[in-house]
Amino acid sequence: MSDTSRRFDGVGLRSMLRWLLGGALILAGVSHLTTQRTEFQAQVPGWFPIDENVVVIVSGIVEIALGAALIALPRHRVVVGTIAAAFFVVIFPGNIAQWTEGVDAFGLDTDAKRFARLFFQPVLVVWALYATGAWQAFRAGTWPTTPSHTDG
Repeated sequence: MSDTSRRFDGVGLRSMLRWLLGGALILAGVSHLTTQRTEFQAQVPGWFPIDENVVVIVSGIVEIALGAALIALPRHRVVVGTIAAAFFVVIFPGNIAQWTEGVDAFGLDTDAKRFARLFFQPVLVVWALYATGAWQAFRAGTWPTTPSHTDG
């Protein structure tokens, strides 16, 4: 396939989106461990039975690992993308709790802002599945195999 046709079939776009998501996850993970730890602690639901500092540290490490894997393991991108999508689903209750408990963090200081944020989480799930070819592999019935006709 020529470089020109690759640019127009979504393959280059998926690769760019995978790298962008990987970088965003790494940055978010690092901020969990450093400058924004307090903000992330505020998002841990009050009902969650584990200390919020432990949750923030572990989730930060997971985000760094997922981001690095999205970038460094292109042959395994379908599985990594599926795991990243699952991670976004698993942390969604924290976003719901932030809204229902009225917790201010990251400039989300009104119920309307916290509610609007809830709609971004499905975008992250779809982003992870699309950018890694996982969505395509599910539809083709080839999951967990990475489609061979896409780029790394």
